[in-house]
Amino acid sequence: MSHTETQTKAPSALLALTELPRALVELGALPWAAPLLATAPRGDGHPVLVLPGFVTSDRSTTILRGFLNGQGYDAHAWELGRNLGPKAIGHQGEKLIARILEVHEATGKKVSLVGWSLGGVMARLVAKRIPHAVRQVITLGSPFSGSPKASNVWRAYEMFTGQKVDDAHTKSQLSEVSAPPPVPSTAIYSRADGVVAWQNCCEEVGPTSDNIEVYGSHCGLGINASVLYAVADRLAQAEDDWHPFERTGLRALVYPSAGHA
Repeated sequence: MSHTETQTKAPSALLALTELPRALVELGALPWAAPLLATAPRGDGHPVLVLPGFVTSDRSTTILRGFLNGQGYDAHAWELGRNLGPKAIGHQGEKLIARILEVHEATGKKVSLVGWSLGGVMARLVAKRIPHAVRQVITLGSPFSGSPKASNVWRAYEMFTGQKVDDAHTKSQLSEVSAPPPVPSTAIYSRADGVVAWQNCCEEVGPTSDNIEVYGSHCGLGINASVLYAVADRLAQAEDDWHPFERTGLRALVYPSAGHA
């Protein structure tokens, strides 16, 4: 899916300004969602590396990793500090690649990658570099296609990372990540995202790729009950028998789209 800067705009000021209160509501709703989360598929013990979003650290993914460990997965922090783009993962993603290979070699299993926002863009990038070590990729509100300026934080990205969104290196990597990786991939997104344009967070639907729409904020994606359930469902897919997310029955009330934007 491709969206030009003229076609896709950054989220409205209303959505942006209400991001924090909406995320707090999602956090507060977690205890009430416990019955739903209790029905999520159990894990098979394979390793999952969780990548934080822009300028955040492993602290932001504590709840998500705790949930995945509780579901029977071997969830790992990325241990690369704050996500400051190439400053954190290396110019070609070499530091993140080394971290994934470390987990892969220690466990003897392929590693599933769950990336929040910028973390998901990075997950798609490295999955193309080392597909032999990656089981699948799940992105949460990750703008891996379209114009990087269809966002309310692109100027902050340039300031904190020292990387211009229009330079040749950035454009090359964005072009690389826009197409589905050579492993199963799922893009989870919200049309109410107040940080990045939701259209740029959607996957090309194919035999091993899918989109899951949820209701929620960008900053709350990692603590949103419907997201946690969907991530657990995707991770539970057999390594050699991946299939799209099922939306029949009561799930249709929680997950509004049928695999496309």
